[in-house]
Amino acid sequence: MAARKQLTRLKAPYLRRILLEPSRVADWEKYPWNLPIFRDREFEFEFASAITIVVGENGTGKSTLLEAIGALAGYDEAGGGKGYLPVDHSGAVDKSGAALARALRAHWLPKVTAGWFFRAESFYSVARYLDRSALDVGAAPPGFLSWSHGEGFIRFFEERCRRQGIYILDEPESALSPTRQIELLKLLQRMERSGTAQVIMATHSPLLMACPNARLFRISRFGLDPVDFQDTDHFRMMRDFCSDPAAFLAEALYEDEP
Repeated sequence: MAARKQLTRLKAPYLRRILLEPSRVADWEKYPWNLPIFRDREFEFEFASAITIVVGENGTGKSTLLEAIGALAGYDEAGGGKGYLPVDHSGAVDKSGAALARALRAHWLPKVTAGWFFRAESFYSVARYLDRSALDVGAAPPGFLSWSHGEGFIRFFEERCRRQGIYILDEPESALSPTRQIELLKLLQRMERSGTAQVIMATHSPLLMACPNARLFRISRFGLDPVDFQDTDHFRMMRDFCSDPAAFLAEALYEDEP
């Protein structure tokens, strides 16, 4: 990683723990408080390594949790860096990430909130924002959208994830081929070895789940628990498919006759 002035000599992780303050919850029957991770009206998440990965099915609250962590670090819900407002979402109904953040208490050592909140769904808006911002000051725009979708993602990660800070990545694999995912893994390894970057990532990719030295957690109907990547549904499904594609698809696509 490129040498830059450090904000602190302490190594990542900087965000050490988040925990729920139940007294700040107004209605336990509403989302996100009705998620399984809050079933006991208690929640605590400890970050003991530089890279933390969260997996789980759609609708389990992964993105909402990352939005809340991003809000605690000072990022907008739409993603980006500090002070970025690339997306006008003032009329959006879903504010669950911000609501969750208001009920969480964060422990930092120290509080390093430089970095980036990457959301795959808002990448185009953020990339356009960066181009406009550069042109406004007479600089050359980064032009991430001038490449293919996957190449733009990788170039974005390589440029933006080199500084000391906290990096929140929500499904970064969405535009990446398996080969590009390996490139992202290499970048994550460089970030981990630098000691100056903390990564909190949500993913559905078994390749990214296997990131060396990362701590992997699964959100399920039982809550949030550490898990080995080979015990995830994602890995088991891909393993079964690769072992016998025809038999796997025959079973997976079977439907009873009406």
